[in-house]
Parts: sequence; C-alpha cells; structure tokens
Amino acid sequence: MKVRSFPNALTILVGFILLAGIMTYLIPKGSYQRVIDPSTQREVVVPGSFQLLQAGQLSPFEILLCIPRGILKGGEVMVLIFLVGGCFFIVDKTGALKQGVASLTVRMKGKEKVALVLVGILFAMGGATEGMQEEIIPLIPILLVLTRNLGYPPLITIGISFGSAIVGGALSPINPFAVVIAQKVADIPFLTGAIFRTITFLIGVSIWIAMMVQYASKNPIQQQQEDVSIDTTLTLAHKIILSLVVAAFGLLIYGMLSLGWGFNEISAEFFVVGILAGVIGGLGVNGAFVAYTEGFKDLTFAAMVVGFAYGISLLLKEGLIIDSIIHGLFTPLQYIPSYFSAFGMMISQALLHVVVPSYSGQAVLTMPILAPLSDLIGLSRDVSVLAYQYGAVLMDLIIPTNGTLLAIIALAGIPYDQWVTFIWKRLLVMFSFCTICLCIAILVGL
Repeated sequence: MKVRSFPNALTILVGFILLAGIMTYLIPKGSYQRVIDPSTQREVVVPGSFQLLQAGQLSPFEILLCIPRGILKGGEVMVLIFLVGGCFFIVDKTGALKQGVASLTVRMKGKEKVALVLVGILFAMGGATEGMQEEIIPLIPILLVLTRNLGYPPLITIGISFGSAIVGGALSPINPFAVVIAQKVADIPFLTGAIFRTITFLIGVSIWIAMMVQYASKNPIQQQQEDVSIDTTLTLAHKIILSLVVAAFGLLIYGMLSLGWGFNEISAEFFVVGILAGVIGGLGVNGAFVAYTEGFKDLTFAAMVVGFAYGISLLLKEGLIIDSIIHGLFTPLQYIPSYFSAFGMMISQALLHVVVPSYSGQAVLTMPILAPLSDLIGLSRDVSVLAYQYGAVLMDLIIPTNGTLLAIIALAGIPYDQWVTFIWKRLLVMFSFCTICLCIAILVGL
C-alpha cells in the first residue's frame, strides 16, 4: 500500500539533519543582536540588527555530533514523555480508563446523543490534558461494541473518540506535549493566554462534537445487542485512580503557576501518580514498574523523535545560520499584514507535520525560528504558538504518517481512503475556525 511507502519519522529527521548540515555550507552566516526585555525578562531579537558573520564551517563529524548532543539537549522533554506517558500506560493497564468509558456509555443507553456528547467531552479532555492518542488504541474494540449497541457506525466511533482527542489537544491551554513545550521553547510563561485558549477550546470542541452528532443522526445503523459480555463495573479502585489523575492535573497547574515547576517537576509528579495507580489498581509495586517498563518501550520512538528534532535546531544554531533563515523569512513577511503572517505560519506547520509526525518534536524544531521571527514582524509569540498548535496537532486527524491513526482505523475496519473522505471537510471546518481564532487573538493583543 502507498501508506507504507512513507519513510520512518527518524529517517526523515536524519534527512533534515543532513540537509541542515549542507545548508550551513550554503547559507551565509549571520546573527541578530539580542537583549533582555525589561518588562518580560526574556531574550528578544533587536529589529534591524542583523549582520553577516565571518566564521569557520562545521566539519562533517561535528554535524553528526549534533544528533547525540541534540538528544542530550532534549533530555527534559524526553523524560517528560517517558514518565507522563508511562503513567497513563499504567492507568490504562489497571483498566480504569477502559471501565470508565464503558460504564459511562452503557449507562446512557436510551440517551444515545447525550452519550455521544459525553464520550466526546471525555476524550477531548484526555487530548487537552495529556495529548491522548496512543492510549485510545486498546479502547477501540470496546468502543466499537458499545457504539454499535447505541446505533452508531464505526466512523463515528473513531470521530468521537480519536477525533475529539485531537481537537482537544490542538485547542488545549495545558497539553504538555504541545502548548507547554512550545511555550517553554518560545520563552513564554505557562498559561499565557489561558483564558483565550479555554474559550476557544470550549467552542471548538462543541463544533466538533456537533458535527459528529449531525453525522450520526443522518447515518444511523440498526442497534445491535452484541453476543459479547462487557463488564462495565467501575470499581472503587478505578474511581480512586481516575480521581487521582484529575487531582494530578490540578496539582500540575498549581505547581507551574505558583511553585515555578518545570518539566522535571511534572515528570516526578506523574512518576509518583503512575506508581500509585499501579498499586491501587492491583498491579503491586513490582507490577507497576513492569508496566512502566512496557510503557517505556512504546514511548521510546516518540522520545527519540524529539531528541533528533533538538539536533536539527542545535545544528542550525551552531552553524550560525538560524538567524540568517529568520532574516530571509522576515524580509517578505514585513510587508504582509500580521493576519496573513499568522495564517501562513499555521499552514506551514500543517504541511511540515506530514513529514514530522511528532508534534512535540515539531515544537522543538520550529519554535526557535518562529519565536524570534514573531518578534521581528510585530506578532505575539503566543500567536505563533497558537499557529503551531492548530496547524500541527489538527493534522494528526488525516496524515498517513501518524501510526496511531492508521492503527485505530485498521482496528475499526475503515480503509484509509474512506476515512479521508469522511474527515477532510470536517478538518477544513476546524482549520477555518482556527483561522478566525488567530485573527481574534491578534485583534485582542494576545
């Protein structure tokens, strides 16, 4: 199949590293003067200060060294992926997440549309709080059975679960793998623009769920009572685990706002939550660590993608061409209204995500360029983060390089071309909504 002909993400990133290495020989070296903004205490680019530099070239071996050095530089983000992702692997292993979904859906028998809305909200919150994607894969079989019982086709099963999680992650004010990383790299305080993001999150998720309900209403299937016995019991342990996860996110927000928490503190918190969830869920201490180990295996690829992406930004910086690239981008953009600049950033992020399917890695790769570029064209850095969020994360709904998407639709028995036919118009609606959000963000001075 053509889908399988796409190169592996690490292959693509190594190609970008080699391309970046070649670019250090071809692009003139240059630098902007940077100063500390007294009002925000962050480093900003001084407009009009670009100067060409005379400097030696990086050797081929120094270019290759940027790969392991980039992995080391991205250590905090990679640890975040391992420990936060591992925590939710354990939560899933205890059955708490699966039973929560099953219990909620079955209890809404006879209230099908209400059930659809509640399931959509549940998964949107999962996408918003922890970038839920891979965790949905083991839930697909149970969701298919339950939605058939409610009279919904498989396309709705995927749209209301995976689709809601992606939309929630794209519009989230606290997605640790998207907005938190992007704001960190762009040197923006955590929860900057949180009120705006929360409002757009609520509106955007409502639009998405409404589209799913509309499709379900127009394309019902005969309700079936499966011959499969589904245990929907939500035990006391499951309730405690789910409450613990909710409390953990409350503590995360408090820690980042009041205690100055960074990635390491978040990682440590969720490490403890994961172990507690394993013990409460009956895995035992040793079983919890075994589950963590299994989770690490599944998360290694995503973590390495981030590390390799750091290598690219490191290479561009040490090759003294990142400012030259910014200067080249700034020259045409200074004559374009900021609204079009923001839209161009979003579309560029969307296209780039096809070949960089890790949006965590994409944040690390692009924000070092877009943040100072935003300073130069008079665009808020947080607007550039919004453009990244919208463009990169929403594309996970359709790109064939997203292995999670392919796994989920395969489990649902949906061919890729059928999924594209279903999703593309709805994806355009969401991109149109996000374009309006970017314009409003600029208008209100976000």
